[in-house]
Amino acid sequence: MFAEAGFNGVSMRDIAKKVGLNAASLYHHFQDKHTLYSKAMSYAFARKTEIFSAPLSEDIPPEQRLKKFIAVFCRFVHDDPDFGKLIQREILAGEDLHLRLLAKHIFHEFFTSLHSLCRELGTCYDPHLLSISIIGLMAYHYQMALLRQYQSGSQPEHNDPDVVAEHVTRLLLEGIKGCQKG
Repeated sequence: MFAEAGFNGVSMRDIAKKVGLNAASLYHHFQDKHTLYSKAMSYAFARKTEIFSAPLSEDIPPEQRLKKFIAVFCRFVHDDPDFGKLIQREILAGEDLHLRLLAKHIFHEFFTSLHSLCRELGTCYDPHLLSISIIGLMAYHYQMALLRQYQSGSQPEHNDPDVVAEHVTRLLLEGIKGCQKG
């Protein structure tokens, strides 16, 4: 419900009705909508961030970890469009409390692992900016999917997460090779 309507577009009464409770019962379990939202976001993203983090912690060369991470991320975002909607809604809403929740309690470990990988790649790029750019290259592709289909050169295979992952991986690794420290 939060992915479709945003935090402000959903009431505790709406949530109670959807799950078959009365509002008083819902308030018995959650002090307020912010508490419920926090728990729902943590629950929704706990497993997802584990999925993203897994390839980042494998004992393989950093370039291979990057390739695996991109493949997993692209597949996941393609298969779970509500995930992308929820994140995009929160960013656009710009509510500090919710953004801090996402950054600190949900994405911190995953982002720290990606940041470490970017340092390991040994490039002249700032690891923080490179981490954000990697996520952006993948996420924006899916955020623009509805509009992108009407742009010149659009092909049905451009929606295939394997095609997107291969494209992003090649783009990044070629750019990284061109900027190796050394």
